[in-house]
Amino acid sequence: MGASTVLVAPLTGSVEKDFETHIKLSPGETGLHASSIRCEDLTVVKKEFLIEPKFSLRTLSNARVCQIADQVRLAMGCPPK
Repeated sequence: MGASTVLVAPLTGSVEKDFETHIKLSPGETGLHASSIRCEDLTVVKKEFLIEPKFSLRTLSNARVCQIADQVRLAMGCPPK
């Protein structure tokens, strides 16, 4: 059946400050202006509340997903792998 929720790391358009747990993304990765993933600010969202996107979504590389996972670990106080 699968999980009924997803884990979400929000994006912010405030990229001028450097935070250890933020990962800067280029417009080419997101289709948006320059932005950062806030790895310290995870939230859980029920899948039933998600809506179909109006435009096609972009997929992050596996290396980028692993970088996000490392920063989430850091935000939780766990040492990097």
